[in-house]
Amino acid sequence: MSEHALIVGAGHGLSAAFARRLALDGVAVSLAARDTAKLDGLARELDARTFACDAGDAASVAGLFAELDAAGRTPTIVHYNPSARTRAPFVELVPEDVERALRITAFGAFLVAHQAVPRMLRQGGGTLLFTGASASLKGYPRSAPFAMGKFALRGLAQSLARELQPSNIHVVHIVVDGGIAPQGGAPGEDQLDPSAIAETMHHLVRQPRSAWSWEIELRPWVERF
Repeated sequence: MSEHALIVGAGHGLSAAFARRLALDGVAVSLAARDTAKLDGLARELDARTFACDAGDAASVAGLFAELDAAGRTPTIVHYNPSARTRAPFVELVPEDVERALRITAFGAFLVAHQAVPRMLRQGGGTLLFTGASASLKGYPRSAPFAMGKFALRGLAQSLARELQPSNIHVVHIVVDGGIAPQGGAPGEDQLDPSAIAETMHHLVRQPRSAWSWEIELRPWVERF
């Protein structure tokens, strides 16, 4: 019986690299995004299924998991990848834009986990992966909304890890501390190769539970921290 993975916020960068690595391991991959047309090529390549979903909308996320259940693709591996930002001097920030950024970056992760966790508990375990960023640990000037969202995402992951690890659910927050090179291009010395990140993520999925990580930081060797 195949393992099933769900990648929310799928696109052509890190999430595509992770999807390819999972498929190489024989995992059946489902790709969710607001715009699924952009995923057609990747879906054909991996024999994956695509699902339309607005990660910040509770009804849309619930509908996604209902569709997965009906298709026999209930996931035991879930990767939450979406984020949104609005950059401006603090006094010029538009509250509605900030609310949207928080909804996608952090509240959407809660919604996805809220649907995934009961299913993982019924199946006896699973893996939840959350894509963090430099802003998960450091708030930069003119970037308060992104830091707010990523700090909240990290808090969610840490809380879930402490609560769910004894139930055989592995929760990992992945701090991507640096710019990610475009998929298929040669990464610069100061960029992270998405395939290299995906390799680490795959290791986390297969990590022996006697030595689980709840958080890992990845950065290019020249990145200052």
